[in-house]
Amino acid sequence: QVQLTESGGGLVQTGDSLKLSCASSSRAFRTYNMGWFRQSPGKEREFVAALTWAGGNIYYADSVKGRFTVSRDNAKDTGYLQMSGLKPDDTAVYYCAVGSGLGYYLSDASEYQYWGQGTQVTVSS
Repeated sequence: QVQLTESGGGLVQTGDSLKLSCASSSRAFRTYNMGWFRQSPGKEREFVAALTWAGGNIYYADSVKGRFTVSRDNAKDTGYLQMSGLKPDDTAVYYCAVGSGLGYYLSDASEYQYWGQGTQVTVSS
């Protein structure tokens, strides 16, 4: 069982930056692929970014490419999502997730077995 805890969300203005963290309760974290998803009211959960367990392959949604950076520190069993150039459309609850799949479809939520509780990011205009 892996418990994930996100932190770092908050209320910011357009153009600001935030760094989200995803702390794992288990060292098994370092063997899992990691993804970030987000969900805003009335919308389905959408893929944001992901990277494989060793960080060799990284993926971004087109909407965040060039603005967001996903990373991980396996020694700390923690993942990160650095967000810059934030826009009101980025307002959502952000979730981290980990999964033990082969890493081919990391934009698909079904690839992940464990999810955090989410952290709210609100970007004002």
